[in-house]
Amino acid sequence: MAQNTREKIIQVAETLIMETGKTDVTLADIAGQLGMTHAALYKHFHNKQALWEAVAQAWFNREVLQDITVNDQLPQREQLHQWLWTFVNAKKTAYNTNPQMFALNTRYVDNNPRALRTVLTSAYAEINQIMGYDPATYDQAEAVLAAFAIFTLPNFKDTWNDDDYQERFERQWALITQGV
Repeated sequence: MAQNTREKIIQVAETLIMETGKTDVTLADIAGQLGMTHAALYKHFHNKQALWEAVAQAWFNREVLQDITVNDQLPQREQLHQWLWTFVNAKKTAYNTNPQMFALNTRYVDNNPRALRTVLTSAYAEINQIMGYDPATYDQAEAVLAAFAIFTLPNFKDTWNDDDYQERFERQWALITQGV
Protein backbone atom coordinates (compact mmCIF):
# COMPACT_ATOMS: atom_id res chain seq x y z
CA MET A 1 0.00 0.00 0.00
CA ALA A 2 2.82 2.43 0.88
CA GLN A 3 4.48 1.82 -2.50
CA ASN A 4 1.19 2.54 -4.28
CA THR A 5 0.83 5.78 -2.33
CA ARG A 6 4.42 6.73 -3.11
CA GLU A 7 3.85 6.12 -6.84
CA LYS A 8 0.59 8.08 -6.73
CA ILE A 9 2.37 11.04 -5.10
CA ILE A 10 5.02 10.96 -7.86
CA GLN A 11 2.34 10.75 -10.54
CA VAL A 12 0.32 13.65 -9.11
CA ALA A 13 3.43 15.81 -8.72
CA GLU A 14 4.36 15.24 -12.36
CA THR A 15 0.80 15.89 -13.51
CA LEU A 16 0.69 19.19 -11.63
CA ILE A 17 3.98 20.24 -13.18
CA MET A 18 2.63 19.46 -16.64
CA GLU A 19 -0.70 21.20 -16.00
CA THR A 20 0.82 24.37 -14.53
CA GLY A 21 3.90 24.46 -16.74
CA LYS A 22 5.96 25.24 -13.64
CA THR A 23 8.42 23.25 -11.55
CA ASP A 24 7.61 25.13 -8.35
CA VAL A 25 4.54 23.08 -7.46
CA THR A 26 4.22 23.03 -3.67
CA LEU A 27 3.88 20.04 -1.40
CA ALA A 28 0.58 21.56 -0.25
CA ASP A 29 -0.64 21.49 -3.88
CA ILE A 30 0.27 17.81 -4.17
CA ALA A 31 -1.25 16.90 -0.82
CA GLY A 32 -4.46 18.78 -1.66
CA GLN A 33 -4.78 16.94 -4.96
CA LEU A 34 -4.42 13.63 -3.12
CA GLY A 35 -6.74 14.54 -0.27
CA MET A 36 -4.04 14.16 2.36
CA THR A 37 -2.19 16.48 4.65
CA HIS A 38 1.09 18.11 3.77
CA ALA A 39 2.68 16.23 6.69
CA ALA A 40 1.45 12.88 5.31
CA LEU A 41 3.78 13.28 2.32
CA TYR A 42 6.72 12.99 4.70
CA LYS A 43 5.73 9.40 5.50
CA HIS A 44 6.79 8.57 1.95
CA PHE A 45 9.58 11.10 1.29
CA HIS A 46 11.92 12.33 4.01
CA ASN A 47 12.07 15.84 2.49
CA LYS A 48 11.06 17.89 -0.54
CA GLN A 49 14.37 17.16 -2.30
CA ALA A 50 13.70 13.40 -2.04
CA LEU A 51 10.24 13.81 -3.58
CA TRP A 52 11.50 15.88 -6.50
CA GLU A 53 14.39 13.49 -7.07
CA ALA A 54 11.90 10.61 -7.21
CA VAL A 55 9.69 12.52 -9.66
CA ALA A 56 12.69 13.38 -11.84
CA GLN A 57 14.01 9.82 -11.71
CA ALA A 58 10.65 8.32 -12.69
CA TRP A 59 10.42 10.73 -15.63
CA PHE A 60 14.05 10.11 -16.66
CA ASN A 61 13.64 6.34 -16.56
CA ARG A 62 10.42 6.52 -18.58
CA GLU A 63 11.40 9.19 -21.11
CA VAL A 64 15.11 8.56 -21.56
CA LEU A 65 16.13 5.08 -20.48
CA GLN A 66 13.09 2.87 -20.94
CA ASP A 67 13.07 2.60 -24.72
CA ILE A 68 16.80 2.23 -25.32
CA THR A 69 17.48 -1.05 -27.00
CA VAL A 70 20.51 -2.32 -28.87
CA ASN A 71 21.09 -5.11 -31.31
CA ASP A 72 22.89 -7.66 -29.15
CA GLN A 73 24.12 -9.42 -32.29
CA LEU A 74 26.50 -6.52 -32.94
CA PRO A 75 30.07 -6.49 -31.57
CA GLN A 76 30.34 -4.90 -28.10
CA ARG A 77 31.76 -1.59 -29.29
CA GLU A 78 29.01 -1.20 -31.88
CA GLN A 79 26.39 -2.03 -29.25
CA LEU A 80 27.86 0.61 -26.96
CA HIS A 81 27.93 3.15 -29.79
CA GLN A 82 24.29 2.40 -30.60
CA TRP A 83 23.28 2.61 -26.93
CA LEU A 84 25.11 5.94 -26.38
CA TRP A 85 23.69 7.48 -29.57
CA THR A 86 20.17 6.43 -28.58
CA PHE A 87 20.72 7.72 -25.02
CA VAL A 88 21.93 11.18 -26.04
CA ASN A 89 19.11 11.52 -28.55
CA ALA A 90 16.53 10.48 -25.96
CA LYS A 91 17.87 13.16 -23.61
CA LYS A 92 17.76 15.73 -26.44
CA THR A 93 14.20 14.73 -27.31
CA ALA A 94 13.17 15.02 -23.66
CA TYR A 95 14.62 18.54 -23.58
CA ASN A 96 12.83 19.53 -26.79
CA THR A 97 9.44 17.99 -25.99
CA ASN A 98 9.03 18.38 -22.24
CA PRO A 99 10.78 21.51 -20.98
CA GLN A 100 9.00 21.51 -17.62
CA MET A 101 10.15 18.03 -16.61
CA PHE A 102 13.57 18.67 -18.13
CA ALA A 103 13.84 21.76 -15.91
CA LEU A 104 12.80 19.75 -12.86
CA ASN A 105 15.33 17.06 -13.70
CA THR A 106 17.99 19.74 -14.10
CA ARG A 107 17.12 21.47 -10.84
CA TYR A 108 16.88 18.42 -8.60
CA VAL A 109 19.07 15.83 -10.31
CA ASP A 110 21.56 17.20 -12.83
CA ASN A 111 22.66 19.94 -10.41
CA ASN A 112 23.09 17.44 -7.57
CA PRO A 113 26.00 15.03 -8.24
CA ARG A 114 24.85 12.40 -5.72
CA ALA A 115 21.30 12.38 -7.07
CA LEU A 116 22.62 12.30 -10.64
CA ARG A 117 24.79 9.29 -9.88
CA THR A 118 21.81 7.50 -8.35
CA VAL A 119 19.60 8.24 -11.37
CA LEU A 120 22.32 7.11 -13.77
CA THR A 121 22.93 3.80 -11.99
CA SER A 122 20.65 1.93 -14.38
CA ALA A 123 22.48 3.50 -17.33
CA TYR A 124 25.81 2.41 -15.87
CA ALA A 125 24.43 -1.09 -15.43
CA GLU A 126 23.42 -1.17 -19.10
CA ILE A 127 26.91 -0.10 -20.19
CA ASN A 128 28.46 -2.71 -17.89
CA GLN A 129 26.26 -5.39 -19.39
CA ILE A 130 27.03 -4.40 -22.97
CA MET A 131 30.77 -4.21 -22.40
CA GLY A 132 31.12 -7.07 -19.94
CA TYR A 133 32.54 -4.75 -17.29
CA ASP A 134 32.63 -5.81 -13.65
CA PRO A 135 29.02 -5.55 -12.44
CA ALA A 136 30.18 -4.82 -8.87
CA THR A 137 31.47 -1.37 -9.81
CA TYR A 138 30.38 1.33 -12.22
CA ASP A 139 33.77 3.02 -12.59
CA GLN A 140 34.30 2.19 -16.26
CA ALA A 141 30.69 2.83 -17.26
CA GLU A 142 30.70 6.14 -15.41
CA ALA A 143 33.86 7.18 -17.27
CA VAL A 144 32.30 6.27 -20.62
CA LEU A 145 29.15 8.25 -19.93
CA ALA A 146 31.14 11.18 -18.53
CA ALA A 147 32.99 11.40 -21.85
CA PHE A 148 29.64 12.30 -23.44
CA ALA A 149 28.67 14.95 -20.89
CA ILE A 150 28.33 17.63 -23.57
CA PHE A 151 25.45 15.57 -24.99
CA THR A 152 23.73 14.88 -21.67
CA LEU A 153 24.28 17.68 -19.17
CA PRO A 154 21.85 20.60 -19.34
CA ASN A 155 24.62 23.21 -19.38
CA PHE A 156 25.18 22.14 -22.99
CA LYS A 157 21.50 21.91 -24.06
CA ASP A 158 21.73 24.97 -26.28
CA THR A 159 24.10 23.03 -28.57
CA TRP A 160 21.99 19.87 -28.86
CA ASN A 161 20.02 21.13 -31.86
CA ASP A 162 23.05 22.40 -33.76
CA ASP A 163 23.54 21.05 -37.27
CA ASP A 164 26.83 19.38 -36.35
CA TYR A 165 25.38 17.43 -33.38
CA GLN A 166 25.93 13.96 -34.84
CA GLU A 167 29.33 14.93 -36.23
CA ARG A 168 30.43 16.09 -32.77
CA PHE A 169 29.10 12.88 -31.24
CA GLU A 170 31.08 10.78 -33.73
CA ARG A 171 34.25 12.77 -33.02
CA GLN A 172 33.80 12.12 -29.31
CA TRP A 173 33.17 8.44 -29.99
CA ALA A 174 36.37 8.24 -32.07
CA LEU A 175 38.29 9.75 -29.15
CA ILE A 176 37.16 7.18 -26.62
CA THR A 177 36.73 4.10 -28.78
CA GLN A 178 40.26 2.80 -28.18
CA GLY A 179 39.74 2.98 -24.43
CA VAL A 180 36.56 0.96 -24.29
